[in-house]
Amino acid sequence: MSLITWIILFCLIGGVVSVLAAAAFLLFPEKLRARLLPHFISYAIGALLGAAFLALLPHALEAPGVADAHHITLTVLLGVLGFFLLEKMVLWRHCHHDHCEAHDPVMPATNKSAGTIVMIGDTVHNFVDGILIAAAFLTDVHLGVVTAIAVATHEIPQELGDFAVLLHSGFSRGQALLFNGLSGLATVAGGLIAYYGLQNYDHILPYALAIAASSFIYVAVADLIPGLHKRMEMTATVQQVSLISAGVLTIYLVHGTLH
Repeated sequence: MSLITWIILFCLIGGVVSVLAAAAFLLFPEKLRARLLPHFISYAIGALLGAAFLALLPHALEAPGVADAHHITLTVLLGVLGFFLLEKMVLWRHCHHDHCEAHDPVMPATNKSAGTIVMIGDTVHNFVDGILIAAAFLTDVHLGVVTAIAVATHEIPQELGDFAVLLHSGFSRGQALLFNGLSGLATVAGGLIAYYGLQNYDHILPYALAIAASSFIYVAVADLIPGLHKRMEMTATVQQVSLISAGVLTIYLVHGTLH
Protein backbone atom coordinates (compact mmCIF):
# COMPACT_ATOMS: atom_id res chain seq x y z
CA MET A 1 0.00 0.00 0.00
CA SER A 2 1.40 3.42 -0.96
CA LEU A 3 2.30 5.99 1.68
CA ILE A 4 -0.40 8.44 0.59
CA THR A 5 -2.99 5.65 0.89
CA TRP A 6 -1.84 4.99 4.46
CA ILE A 7 -2.15 8.69 5.25
CA ILE A 8 -5.64 9.06 3.76
CA LEU A 9 -6.87 5.85 5.44
CA PHE A 10 -5.67 6.77 8.91
CA CYS A 11 -6.71 10.41 8.57
CA LEU A 12 -10.21 9.08 7.86
CA ILE A 13 -9.96 6.88 10.96
CA GLY A 14 -8.75 9.79 13.06
CA GLY A 15 -11.36 12.22 11.71
CA VAL A 16 -14.48 10.84 10.07
CA VAL A 17 -14.62 7.41 11.72
CA SER A 18 -14.35 9.01 15.17
CA VAL A 19 -17.36 11.19 14.28
CA LEU A 20 -19.38 8.12 13.30
CA ALA A 21 -18.32 6.30 16.47
CA ALA A 22 -19.39 9.27 18.57
CA ALA A 23 -22.72 9.43 16.73
CA ALA A 24 -23.30 5.73 17.44
CA PHE A 25 -22.42 6.31 21.09
CA LEU A 26 -25.17 8.92 21.27
CA LEU A 27 -27.69 6.10 20.70
CA PHE A 28 -26.80 4.71 24.14
CA PRO A 29 -29.03 5.70 27.07
CA GLU A 30 -27.93 8.99 28.60
CA LYS A 31 -27.12 7.46 31.99
CA LEU A 32 -24.92 4.82 30.35
CA ARG A 33 -23.11 7.49 28.31
CA ALA A 34 -22.49 9.51 31.46
CA ARG A 35 -20.94 6.44 33.12
CA LEU A 36 -18.79 5.40 30.17
CA LEU A 37 -17.49 8.78 28.98
CA PRO A 38 -15.06 9.36 31.90
CA HIS A 39 -13.57 5.93 31.17
CA PHE A 40 -13.03 6.85 27.51
CA ILE A 41 -11.37 10.10 28.59
CA SER A 42 -9.03 8.33 31.03
CA TYR A 43 -7.99 5.87 28.32
CA ALA A 44 -7.46 8.72 25.85
CA ILE A 45 -5.14 10.49 28.30
CA GLY A 46 -2.94 7.41 28.46
CA ALA A 47 -2.92 6.98 24.68
CA LEU A 48 -2.00 10.63 24.11
CA LEU A 49 0.78 10.69 26.68
CA GLY A 50 2.06 7.31 25.53
CA ALA A 51 2.19 8.43 21.89
CA ALA A 52 3.95 11.69 22.86
CA PHE A 53 6.63 10.25 25.15
CA LEU A 54 7.10 6.72 23.82
CA ALA A 55 6.80 7.30 20.07
CA LEU A 56 6.82 10.88 18.78
CA LEU A 57 9.53 12.44 20.95
CA PRO A 58 12.01 9.52 20.64
CA HIS A 59 11.66 9.63 16.84
CA ALA A 60 12.09 13.41 16.82
CA LEU A 61 15.17 13.32 19.04
CA GLU A 62 16.78 10.46 17.11
CA ALA A 63 16.17 11.96 13.65
CA PRO A 64 19.40 12.32 11.59
CA GLY A 65 18.91 16.04 10.97
CA VAL A 66 18.67 16.98 14.65
CA ALA A 67 22.00 18.36 15.84
CA ASP A 68 20.82 19.59 19.24
CA ALA A 69 18.10 17.96 21.36
CA HIS A 70 17.41 21.35 22.92
CA HIS A 71 15.90 22.50 19.62
CA ILE A 72 13.32 19.71 19.83
CA THR A 73 12.45 20.33 23.48
CA LEU A 74 12.18 24.08 22.77
CA THR A 75 9.78 23.28 19.92
CA VAL A 76 7.67 21.20 22.32
CA LEU A 77 7.58 24.07 24.81
CA LEU A 78 6.63 26.62 22.14
CA GLY A 79 4.01 24.19 20.83
CA VAL A 80 2.36 23.92 24.25
CA LEU A 81 2.27 27.71 24.54
CA GLY A 82 0.92 27.97 21.00
CA PHE A 83 -1.93 25.56 21.67
CA PHE A 84 -2.72 27.50 24.84
CA LEU A 85 -3.13 30.65 22.74
CA LEU A 86 -5.22 28.80 20.15
CA GLU A 87 -7.53 27.61 22.91
CA LYS A 88 -7.80 31.15 24.21
CA MET A 89 -9.02 32.13 20.73
CA VAL A 90 -11.53 29.24 20.82
CA LEU A 91 -9.78 27.61 17.85
CA TRP A 92 -8.54 24.61 19.83
CA ARG A 93 -10.90 23.24 22.39
CA HIS A 94 -12.24 20.03 23.85
CA CYS A 95 -15.89 19.90 24.87
CA HIS A 96 -16.83 16.59 26.46
CA HIS A 97 -20.31 17.55 27.62
CA ASP A 98 -23.14 19.84 26.66
CA HIS A 99 -21.87 22.81 28.68
CA CYS A 100 -18.40 23.61 27.40
CA GLU A 101 -16.64 26.28 29.46
CA ALA A 102 -14.75 27.35 26.34
CA HIS A 103 -18.02 28.59 24.84
CA ASP A 104 -20.63 29.12 27.55
CA PRO A 105 -19.23 32.49 28.70
CA VAL A 106 -19.39 33.76 25.11
CA MET A 107 -23.00 33.07 24.28
CA PRO A 108 -25.90 30.87 25.42
CA ALA A 109 -26.01 27.30 24.14
CA THR A 110 -29.40 27.90 22.54
CA ASN A 111 -27.84 30.30 20.02
CA LYS A 112 -26.75 28.62 16.77
CA SER A 113 -23.69 30.87 16.73
CA ALA A 114 -22.30 28.75 19.57
CA GLY A 115 -22.50 25.69 17.31
CA THR A 116 -20.76 27.60 14.53
CA ILE A 117 -17.87 28.45 16.86
CA VAL A 118 -17.63 24.79 17.82
CA MET A 119 -17.39 23.79 14.16
CA ILE A 120 -14.74 26.39 13.37
CA GLY A 121 -12.59 25.28 16.28
CA ASP A 122 -13.12 21.60 15.52
CA THR A 123 -12.26 22.06 11.83
CA VAL A 124 -9.00 23.85 12.67
CA HIS A 125 -8.20 21.13 15.19
CA ASN A 126 -8.93 18.32 12.72
CA PHE A 127 -6.86 20.01 10.02
CA VAL A 128 -3.86 20.23 12.36
CA ASP A 129 -4.38 16.58 13.39
CA GLY A 130 -4.18 15.61 9.72
CA ILE A 131 -0.88 17.45 9.33
CA LEU A 132 0.51 15.70 12.41
CA ILE A 133 -0.62 12.26 11.23
CA ALA A 134 0.96 12.81 7.81
CA ALA A 135 4.22 14.05 9.35
CA ALA A 136 4.35 10.89 11.47
CA PHE A 137 3.76 8.65 8.43
CA LEU A 138 6.43 10.51 6.44
CA THR A 139 8.85 9.68 9.26
CA ASP A 140 7.82 6.06 9.74
CA VAL A 141 4.66 4.12 8.84
CA HIS A 142 4.55 2.49 12.28
CA LEU A 143 4.78 5.89 13.96
CA GLY A 144 1.94 7.12 11.75
CA VAL A 145 -0.30 4.27 12.89
CA VAL A 146 0.43 4.98 16.56
CA THR A 147 -0.20 8.70 16.07
CA ALA A 148 -3.52 8.07 14.31
CA ILE A 149 -4.63 5.74 17.13
CA ALA A 150 -3.87 8.43 19.70
CA VAL A 151 -5.81 11.00 17.65
CA ALA A 152 -8.81 8.69 17.33
CA THR A 153 -8.95 7.91 21.07
CA HIS A 154 -9.30 11.54 22.06
CA GLU A 155 -11.44 12.56 19.07
CA ILE A 156 -14.32 10.23 20.02
CA PRO A 157 -15.08 11.88 23.41
CA GLN A 158 -14.48 15.30 21.86
CA GLU A 159 -16.96 14.62 19.05
CA LEU A 160 -19.51 13.54 21.67
CA GLY A 161 -19.13 16.93 23.28
CA ASP A 162 -19.43 18.63 19.89
CA PHE A 163 -22.66 16.76 19.14
CA ALA A 164 -24.07 17.81 22.51
CA VAL A 165 -23.17 21.48 21.97
CA LEU A 166 -24.66 21.48 18.45
CA LEU A 167 -27.89 19.83 19.59
CA HIS A 168 -28.27 22.31 22.45
CA SER A 169 -27.56 25.13 20.00
CA GLY A 170 -30.63 24.21 17.94
CA PHE A 171 -29.14 21.91 15.28
CA SER A 172 -31.01 18.74 14.39
CA ARG A 173 -29.31 15.34 14.79
CA GLY A 174 -28.92 15.10 11.01
CA GLN A 175 -27.34 18.56 10.81
CA ALA A 176 -25.02 17.81 13.73
CA LEU A 177 -23.86 14.58 12.06
CA LEU A 178 -23.39 16.29 8.68
CA PHE A 179 -21.40 19.24 10.02
CA ASN A 180 -19.28 17.04 12.28
CA GLY A 181 -18.59 14.71 9.34
CA LEU A 182 -17.54 17.60 7.10
CA SER A 183 -15.34 18.92 9.89
CA GLY A 184 -13.77 15.46 10.18
CA LEU A 185 -12.78 15.61 6.52
CA ALA A 186 -10.45 18.49 7.41
CA THR A 187 -8.17 15.80 8.85
CA VAL A 188 -7.79 14.32 5.36
CA ALA A 189 -7.20 17.78 3.88
CA GLY A 190 -4.47 18.46 6.43
CA GLY A 191 -2.90 15.08 5.74
CA LEU A 192 -2.80 15.60 1.97
CA ILE A 193 -1.36 19.12 2.24
CA ALA A 194 1.32 17.89 4.65
CA TYR A 195 2.16 14.92 2.41
CA TYR A 196 2.84 17.10 -0.62
CA GLY A 197 4.33 19.95 1.40
CA LEU A 198 6.68 18.04 3.72
CA GLN A 199 7.86 14.99 1.81
CA ASN A 200 10.82 16.87 0.28
CA TYR A 201 11.75 18.61 3.52
CA ASP A 202 13.04 15.87 5.77
CA HIS A 203 14.77 18.36 8.06
CA ILE A 204 11.38 19.78 9.08
CA LEU A 205 9.82 16.44 10.06
CA PRO A 206 11.47 16.13 13.53
CA TYR A 207 10.03 19.51 14.46
CA ALA A 208 6.60 18.52 13.13
CA LEU A 209 6.79 15.45 15.38
CA ALA A 210 7.71 17.71 18.29
CA ILE A 211 4.64 19.85 17.57
CA ALA A 212 2.52 16.68 17.46
CA ALA A 213 3.93 15.66 20.85
CA SER A 214 3.18 19.10 22.30
CA SER A 215 -0.37 18.86 20.96
CA PHE A 216 -0.95 15.51 22.64
CA ILE A 217 0.64 16.64 25.90
CA TYR A 218 -1.40 19.84 25.98
CA VAL A 219 -4.71 18.10 25.26
CA ALA A 220 -4.04 15.43 27.90
CA VAL A 221 -2.74 17.71 30.66
CA ALA A 222 -4.71 20.93 30.09
CA ASP A 223 -8.04 19.67 28.73
CA LEU A 224 -8.60 16.09 29.86
CA ILE A 225 -6.87 15.53 33.21
CA PRO A 226 -8.59 18.43 35.06
CA GLY A 227 -11.97 16.77 34.46
CA LEU A 228 -10.80 13.64 36.27
CA HIS A 229 -10.18 15.62 39.47
CA LYS A 230 -13.92 16.17 39.84
CA ARG A 231 -14.09 12.60 41.18
CA MET A 232 -11.78 12.31 44.17
CA GLU A 233 -12.99 9.04 45.71
CA MET A 234 -10.46 6.20 45.84
CA THR A 235 -12.48 3.87 43.59
CA ALA A 236 -12.64 6.48 40.83
CA THR A 237 -8.93 7.23 41.20
CA VAL A 238 -8.01 3.55 40.84
CA GLN A 239 -10.20 3.29 37.73
CA GLN A 240 -8.64 6.42 36.23
CA VAL A 241 -5.07 5.30 36.87
CA SER A 242 -5.85 1.83 35.51
CA LEU A 243 -7.37 3.17 32.29
CA ILE A 244 -4.61 5.76 31.79
CA SER A 245 -2.10 2.93 32.20
CA ALA A 246 -4.08 0.84 29.70
CA GLY A 247 -3.87 3.68 27.18
CA VAL A 248 -0.11 3.97 27.65
CA LEU A 249 0.27 0.19 27.42
CA THR A 250 -1.73 0.10 24.18
CA ILE A 251 0.66 2.57 22.53
CA TYR A 252 3.67 0.73 23.92
CA LEU A 253 2.48 -2.63 22.62
CA VAL A 254 1.31 -1.32 19.23
CA HIS A 255 4.53 0.59 18.67
CA GLY A 256 6.67 -2.32 19.83
CA THR A 257 4.72 -4.91 17.83
CA LEU A 258 4.81 -2.90 14.61
CA HIS A 259 8.55 -2.47 14.96
